[in-house]
Amino acid sequence: AVRLVESGGGEVQPGGSLRLSCAASGFTFSAAYMSWVRQAPGKERERVARISPASTTIDYSDSVNGRFTVSRDNARATLYLHLKDLKTEDTAMYYCVKGTNWGERGQGTQVTVSS
Repeated sequence: AVRLVESGGGEVQPGGSLRLSCAASGFTFSAAYMSWVRQAPGKERERVARISPASTTIDYSDSVNGRFTVSRDNARATLYLHLKDLKTEDTAMYYCVKGTNWGERGQGTQVTVSS
């Protein structure tokens, strides 16, 4: 079964940085598109980044482009999201998602940006 475990969230001040990780198992990670999706209370779910299996195609939402960087280590079956220049509106639960299938996601890691 697909298993995705996120870590690295926390509370930071505006302008701060975090690195999220997602450890994957139960499927061929190196062959899968992977995404980071965030969900904030009262807001629509937003896919913030997507990366192809060989990292040759990477997409970001407009709201995070230039501030967030997605990467992966296929040898370690791990997905990363580096968040910098964080804003209060980045506060959300961040999920690692296999492909674009919301049904195959981890438990999430909370990012809170507050002064």
